[in-house]
Amino acid sequence: MSGAPDIRIPAEILPADGRFGCGPSKVRPEAVAALAAVAPDYLGTSHRQPRVKDVVAEVRRSLHELFGLPEGWEVLLGNGGATFFWDAASVGLIERRSQHLSFGEFSSKFAKAAAAAPHLDDPVVITAEPGSHPVPAPDASVDAYCLTHNETSTGVAMPLVRPDADGLVLVDATSAAGGVRWDPRQVDVYYFSPQKCFAADGGLWLACCSPAAIERIERLADADRWIPDSLSLPTALDNSRKDQTYNTPALATLYLLLEQLRWMLGNGGMAFAAGRSDESSTILYQWAERTPYTTPYVADPAMRSPVVGTVDFDDAIDATVVAKALRANGVLDTEAYRKLGRNQLRIGMFPAIDPADVEALTASIEYVVAALA
Repeated sequence: MSGAPDIRIPAEILPADGRFGCGPSKVRPEAVAALAAVAPDYLGTSHRQPRVKDVVAEVRRSLHELFGLPEGWEVLLGNGGATFFWDAASVGLIERRSQHLSFGEFSSKFAKAAAAAPHLDDPVVITAEPGSHPVPAPDASVDAYCLTHNETSTGVAMPLVRPDADGLVLVDATSAAGGVRWDPRQVDVYYFSPQKCFAADGGLWLACCSPAAIERIERLADADRWIPDSLSLPTALDNSRKDQTYNTPALATLYLLLEQLRWMLGNGGMAFAAGRSDESSTILYQWAERTPYTTPYVADPAMRSPVVGTVDFDDAIDATVVAKALRANGVLDTEAYRKLGRNQLRIGMFPAIDPADVEALTASIEYVVAALA
């Protein structure tokens, strides 16, 4: 590998599975095998026929069960990923004005989408420095409070607490859903893509919607604003109730998502899934705190993400070189988020990642640093 130091980490130290990416994330080999097994009568079939609709129906039921959604909540899905959902929400969930908490690369993007919408008033944007998070502020002019459960770029997670105000609470949960606990009573829309905790591919969005959110979607459908069918949440709602998407989805993504949901529910649901990420993050952060040349980037332990860990390195050690050496040994995607510009590693700790592999990763890092010295 070009630019990588010639360091051979002993096999007994290396993780059994070297995938630590923060999206796309590790896909469990068992899920891939299950997909291969059903391929002959599943892949390459119509998404409007029972074989595929049954998969969508089970995905929707399983998300209800995993998250403990109250009666009246519905699970919507459509093509395009969470980035696509920001545009759909700008035309189909925000009535006049939104408030956005911005504390990293991804949490800032929804605010930009809302600001660009010509039919909306300028959004209220509350910012915090990367490595921390702000809190929502009640505002009578706001009808949608837009939060981010986990900022993938920085490794900051925030608790979801409904502000003492009217308005829907919309939560980008792309890297948190399935790995971080949450209370549906505090939220109206919890939306995400399945390529992180749910160990599938991207290109799909899912949104858990409260009755209040469903009412807003249906009411804004009658508003005097142009909504393309591909961005129409009423169209997504209608199709989701039929256990299908408006246009053809990636069938492999749907099945990998279903296999991950079966694995989570079969082993204890959110207590199991979030518990694995909690164990992994405890291993990583305690190691970073006791190791002389590393520090957790997020200073406040209460804000540290259990699913995305960011670890700063002493200036004497180039984290980029460490990541290259790890990659040359099959330990993948530990590089820092490119736009953050810090001397650090970023480690995915989603439920599919074995906590024992996180422990092995720390030993591998120590071996590389010692070899570089």
